[in-house]
Amino acid sequence: MGAPHAVSPLSRPLPDLATVSGVRLSAVAAGIRYQGRTDLMLAEFTPGTIVAGVFTKNACPGAPIQWCKTAVTTPYARALLVNSGNANVFTGQAGVETVEACAEAVGKLLHCLPQDVFLASTGVIGEKLPQDRIINALPAAEAALADANWEEAARAIMTTDTFPKAARRDVHIGKTPVRIQGIAKGSGMIAPDMATMLAYVMTDAKLPQNVLQSLLSSGVGPSFNSITVDSDTSTSDMLLAFATGAADNEPVTGVHDPELAEFTLAFNDLLLELALLVVRDGEGATKQIRVAVTGATSNISAHKIALSVANSPLVKTAIAGEDANWGRVVMAVGKSGEPADRDTLSVGVGGTWIARNGTVVEGYDETPVVAHMRGQEIEIAVDLGLGEGEARVWTCDLTHGYIDINGAYRS
Repeated sequence: MGAPHAVSPLSRPLPDLATVSGVRLSAVAAGIRYQGRTDLMLAEFTPGTIVAGVFTKNACPGAPIQWCKTAVTTPYARALLVNSGNANVFTGQAGVETVEACAEAVGKLLHCLPQDVFLASTGVIGEKLPQDRIINALPAAEAALADANWEEAARAIMTTDTFPKAARRDVHIGKTPVRIQGIAKGSGMIAPDMATMLAYVMTDAKLPQNVLQSLLSSGVGPSFNSITVDSDTSTSDMLLAFATGAADNEPVTGVHDPELAEFTLAFNDLLLELALLVVRDGEGATKQIRVAVTGATSNISAHKIALSVANSPLVKTAIAGEDANWGRVVMAVGKSGEPADRDTLSVGVGGTWIARNGTVVEGYDETPVVAHMRGQEIEIAVDLGLGEGEARVWTCDLTHGYIDINGAYRS
């Protein structure tokens, strides 16, 4: 592939990452597609670790997605193996056999069942994954396992990403301190219909699988399912959560257990932080955009309208050009297919209402809006004036950089 892309101007430095009891990670160079960088990440979990997952709804998923969907039906995980550079998608029976071979190889290395090994691949679609390179690299990956290798793991799963993405929270369940830490990758082909391309959240909390799955399934809506870069839902989207139980907190009775309240807030906040890091690394992005919709007939309708605005190439290019062309927002609302009334519609940018109830605000001064458009974080507000439905969606602008990156993706 081509030379690395310049780091996104919206990048954020890695937080102060710590260890998560019961988790060891490593990153090695298997030479799958890239040269001179790591491209294979291995994580080992202590016996008894619980796993939960959500997966892409794309009708053409990769073989790793199918494997993990089955594996997650049993509650336990002992390992996670992720490669970058090749998605193992649209590879037929060969892709299935590769997944099975890699799971078996990891199982033998770590002395666990293959079904307790979770696998993911990200990269080019339609090319056979060179499983021998992965299997041959596993002994080095096993030897390098350490509890502090979080940054290395985050870097190994990157494709067109320009910076590694991670987040951390330290909270309590009852009186017991617990840690939540996660990594993610994603830059293009981002319009998640469950999660981003790849994201992994790990905690030392002791949680039943049904509780962990419920937290994940509900938390993905206002986070990963509320971002978009280019309206394309990947064939490899996967979000997994692992709970090692090493913190040995008191048993949790359910998702509404008061002792779990602090953990739930932190878990959801961490998911949103990871999702926004993906938006900030959108291919060619120079601005992060928040679209807030209120007054819709329902929350679902508001979400669809917000996505229509966030996915509009005309809206995104206007923002890239720092043009306060709010008429494009009106257009995107109207094309969403959701209930909207021209005469009750209001549009604002950067805290300034431009149009109210279907007409431009009297005495509207564009000066503060133009100033806002020059910043890196843009806020668009839409009020339908029809009901109580509301939603927030985040996206990025659309620049020529997106074309440059994707036009040369396989070269």
